[in-house]
Amino acid sequence: MKRGNRRCAACRYDWYPNRLPLHLTKIQWRSILGWFLREQSAKVIAEETKLERRRIIRALVYTRLAITKDVPKQFSGIVEVDETYIGGRWINKRKRIRAKGTKRGRGTSKQPVFGIYARRGVVWAEIVDNAEAKTLQPLITKQVKSGSTVCSDTWKGYTGIATKGYVHRLVDHSTEFVNGKAHINGLEGFWGYLKRRLAAKGGIRRQRLPLYLAEYVWKFNHRHLSKKLKIQRLLMLLKEVS
Repeated sequence: MKRGNRRCAACRYDWYPNRLPLHLTKIQWRSILGWFLREQSAKVIAEETKLERRRIIRALVYTRLAITKDVPKQFSGIVEVDETYIGGRWINKRKRIRAKGTKRGRGTSKQPVFGIYARRGVVWAEIVDNAEAKTLQPLITKQVKSGSTVCSDTWKGYTGIATKGYVHRLVDHSTEFVNGKAHINGLEGFWGYLKRRLAAKGGIRRQRLPLYLAEYVWKFNHRHLSKKLKIQRLLMLLKEVS
């Protein structure tokens, strides 16, 4: 339309392309994001904002999609790498699933997640198909600058990373958790935070896990920002996906 406006072919509503999604005002978005940062459910947010619950659910999906665009820059210095498995407690699985049996840790039927932690307190994480070297090592070379020090456990998936231009420091968890400056305690701390937050959700469908993973990576990385600055940053991200 004229002046750069756009018009919906279905409802004939006019809007500016740089406005926030869902035709919600900035005040409404600020209220939604404030409750989102407090870890409240869509039902609670709908009650507090007096907006339709389905609209709140869509707003939260938009927010998590926007967060996936806020990726940390390439890491350098000393970094920690590790993988974990997410899928809820085995005792809470349905009987037909428990009947199949599973392993703990590597080899489990749970969803593997790979993470990299920079010692300055920033984490990067991604859903992966498996924890093999052919999957993990390309992610390391993409997210970590050459010449950095990579700390890991003794999992075979990290074997050979030193040949790709990194200093590789190992910690054998069968005998120790810290070997000088070699440890992955920072990343282990993030895994604990992630699993506690996901457990509080009461169960998440596997196909939606990447969005929730991005949410808690973002919240962890910006944990030192004030609520006001967090909302401002989220509003900027939302404009980019609108």
